Amino acid sequence: MNEAAPGDYSTLIEEIKSCTLCPLSEGRTNAVPGEGNPLASIMFIGEAPGFNEDRQGRPFVGAAGGVLDNMLATIGLGRYDVYIGNMLKCRPPDNRDPKPSEMDTCRPYLDRQIDLIDPKVIVTLGRHSFGKFFPGEAIGKSRGRPRRWRGRTVFPVYHPAATLHNPRLRPVLEEDFRKLPGLIDDHAPQEVDKQPAPPVVHLGRSFETATPQPAPATSPETGPVVDQPLQGGLF
Repeated sequence: MNEAAPGDYSTLIEEIKSCTLCPLSEGRTNAVPGEGNPLASIMFIGEAPGFNEDRQGRPFVGAAGGVLDNMLATIGLGRYDVYIGNMLKCRPPDNRDPKPSEMDTCRPYLDRQIDLIDPKVIVTLGRHSFGKFFPGEAIGKSRGRPRRWRGRTVFPVYHPAATLHNPRLRPVLEEDFRKLPGLIDDHAPQEVDKQPAPPVVHLGRSFETATPQPAPATSPETGPVVDQPLQGGLF
C-alpha cells in the first residue's frame, strides 16, 4: 500500500457502504466492503455476501466463514493476517448467483481494492471470482494451480461453502491451502550471502566448544538472484 492509500482506502470503504448503483442496494441490511489487513500479502475474493454477512456487514461470518477460518488456522494465519472480500458488496436475494450486470457494477470497487491493498497473491474462492481473472475456465480443472495475472499470482480454490455440501472436497481445499505459504515465499526478496561460508562443525563436537576453522581463502561464487516465473507442475 502506498503512502496515500490509507485515506484512499477509507474513502473507498465509505463509497461501498453508501453505494446505490444497482438494485441490490435496495434490499440490503448492510453492504459488505471487506475486512482484514490492508497491507496483506494475500487477498481472498469470494462470490457475494450471504444472510449473516448482510446482517453484520462483514465477509465470511457464516458457516462458510467458519471453514475459511479453519483453513487459515491450518497454515498459521488468522483472518486479520489476510484481506477478505467478495465480488459483490451486497447480498443477492435468496443467495442466488450474481448476475453479470451486478458484477460489472461492483467490479470497479474490487479493482480499486486490489490496487490499494496490492496483494502478492489473490486467492479466488469459487468459480465466480476465478472467472473475473480467467473467464470461461473451469474451477475443477484449474484449482490448486497458481497463475500469473498482471504481475500477481492468482490461486484458484473451491469456495469454502462447497465443502459444506460435499464433505469430500474438504481434504482437497486443505491440500490447496497448504500451498499458500510457499506462494508467498516465492515473492519474498532473496539475499545473496557475500560472506565466507560458516565453518562446519563435525558431528560429536559441541557447538559451544568447537573451534571454528579458518574460512577458505576463496569466497564462494555468488550471483544475482532472479525471480523465476511459476512453471512446471504448478500449471
